[in-house]
Amino acid sequence: MERSNIVTMKGNAVTLLGHEVKVGDEAPDFKCIDTDLKPVGLQDYLGKVCILLSVPSVDTPVCDIETKRFNTEAEKLGPDVHVLTISMDLPFAQKRWCGAAGVERVTMLSDHRNASFGITYGVLIEEMRLLARAVFVVDRNGIVRYVEIVEEIANEPDYQAVLETVEKIK
Repeated sequence: MERSNIVTMKGNAVTLLGHEVKVGDEAPDFKCIDTDLKPVGLQDYLGKVCILLSVPSVDTPVCDIETKRFNTEAEKLGPDVHVLTISMDLPFAQKRWCGAAGVERVTMLSDHRNASFGITYGVLIEEMRLLARAVFVVDRNGIVRYVEIVEEIANEPDYQAVLETVEKIK
């Protein structure tokens, strides 16, 4: 499935591949790799509230700012809320970046092997094989409660809207 005119990069439209996920949908499972090269999916977080952050690359300024911001916010949200940052970066790069950035409360997941998250959540950019910037909030029952596909990749998400949604459902 292809979707156009949803996301731009430097003002130029890109094509998103995959299934559109909407508020109220059952959150689809996916399989990524964590920084220890272990397979991880949404099923590993059943019964928890999850903030799923989709970013192009943690080695870019906006992704750096966004992930650090959610790392700080995660400390305030409590132990039943998990923040997962998913990108196409290799797990080694993600681990190195977390160490250098002091990010400890966000779980980094790599979708580089088969773009499982990108396709399943409809955020795989066809032209670059990177993930679009997006945020999904999934409640304890596995239902999607918030979706934001950031229109311009260079922009940050609406942090306040994400956090308000999490506060309502945690």
